[in-house]
This record gives sequence, C-alpha cells and structure tokens, in this order.
Amino acid sequence: MGSWLGLPGPGGAAPAPGKAVVADRLSLPWPREGQASIEADGLGSLGSKGRQQPVPIASVTKVMTAYVILKNHPLKDGEDGPRITADATAAQEALSRNESSAPVREGQRLTERELLELLLLPSGNNVARLLARWDAGSQEAFVKKMNRTAAGLGMTRTTYTGASGFESTTTSTADDQLKLARQAMKEPVLRTVVALRSTTVPGVPGTVNNTNRLLEKPGVIGLKTGSSTPAGGNLMWAAEVKSGTTRHLVFGVVLAQRANTTPAEGMTAALETSGALIDAVQKDLPAALGADERKEA
Repeated sequence: MGSWLGLPGPGGAAPAPGKAVVADRLSLPWPREGQASIEADGLGSLGSKGRQQPVPIASVTKVMTAYVILKNHPLKDGEDGPRITADATAAQEALSRNESSAPVREGQRLTERELLELLLLPSGNNVARLLARWDAGSQEAFVKKMNRTAAGLGMTRTTYTGASGFESTTTSTADDQLKLARQAMKEPVLRTVVALRSTTVPGVPGTVNNTNRLLEKPGVIGLKTGSSTPAGGNLMWAAEVKSGTTRHLVFGVVLAQRANTTPAEGMTAALETSGALIDAVQKDLPAALGADERKEA
C-alpha cells in the first residue's frame, strides 16, 4: 500500500516532499468568473484565479461550524458523542421553504455525530444553528468563536456572521477557505462524514443524501457545497491524486460561480468547474512530479 503524503499521523506534521514547485508545469481549466485556488499538501499552491476579494460563501460556512464543534467537543472516528435535544426553533426552521434544512422534531435526541451528518450532507441550516446554541448558548456567541478560529488560522479576509452561511454577509476568499480545508480534513470524524454519499439517521425519514455530487468521481473525498442567489455556486473540495506509490491530498475552493442567478444554476456551474479542475490535476500532477524527479536525478 502506498503512502499518503499530506495528512499527518497522530503524532506530527506531514513530511516535506523535497519537491520543486510544480504549479508552473500545470495547465488547469480555471473558471472564467469568480475565484478559485488549489493546493496540494506537501507541495504547496498549485495556482489560483480571480481577485481574492471577500465574497459570500453560503453553506461552505458549515465547514467552519463543524470544525469549531469538533474542536470544542472532540470525537474519535467511530464515536457518536453526546445526545443533543432538538429545540422548538430547530423544529420550526425545519419547515422553512426558503433555506435548506433537515427534518428534526422538537424533543428529538440526536447524537453529535448524527447532527454533523445532517449539517454537512443535506446542509441543514437549522442544524447549524442548533449546534451553535448547544455549544455556545446562542448563535451570536458561537459566531465569535468562528471568527476567533478563522483569525487563528490566518484567514485574514474572512468574516462569519452566522453558523449556516444563509447570511450573505458571511464572506471569505478561496485562499482563506483553503487554509480551513487543510485543517478541517485533519479531523477524522469530519473527514469521514464529508466523504459519505448518503447516510441514514434514526428518527429522520428516508435516506439523507450528500449535496456534493462530485463524490461520485474516483478519488474525491469531500468537502462541502454552498449556493445562494448572491453567492452563486461555491465548492470546497478534496481529492486524492496518485503519483507512483504516493497519494497526494489536493484541496480546491471555487467561489462565485454564476452569482446573482439561481442557487441551482450556480451550484451546477461550481460542480462542473470543480470537476474539470479535479480531472486536470489528477491527470497532470503525476507527470509534473515525474519531471521534477527526472530533473533531480
């Protein structure tokens, strides 16, 4: 079995590959609008496109929500965590026709792990706010934690104003969200959840499907979609790229695709653009690394 360069083991940081910068050897199909950034753990930036100015990120926000929850209430992979009671607010918001939600009932008791699945797969805004209240007492107090965490990660052009991303005042850049993606995927439970194409949650009817259709592509292991009329289509993604016996973990963020159209049109554009970028990286990165190896030899 080959090694996976990028995700550190339990005791330390990822090893440095000793590779030269390969971005200039890649010809990637960057989006014609919005902004995008890609990096590979152990290799650094693979390039970016568009002005890195803050734009609405919609439900990509929920990656930070999940990250803060897991930092404050750690789970080992396979653990369910404490049971959390759905309050009247979460139940009422489940009936909303104006935003994505998960069907929870007042008094229903769900584990932390189950709520993370309902947060990240169907993108339940009501679950994001429920988790915020559970953790910090109010969404406002939780948002302060989100912004402190962002500052600690060096996300200097990011502002969170809610736990769900529903507010268009929650803004960030592709470069900033890459910093979060890299850290979030070090959380085993989060990494497992975002790779799920679907799940079932006791007490929740039917199958819960992931909004990230790119998980159907070989090598794609996450992360999170986000769309709204002002934000357009946004996607934070993670994919494996094999080079010989080594698997590189590559992160990408695509923002502001078809902004100010419909959420569906924007999301389709973000998925198509990201899919093309993933295909190109999986195809061209091994050759670029091979050129490096030949040069060093």
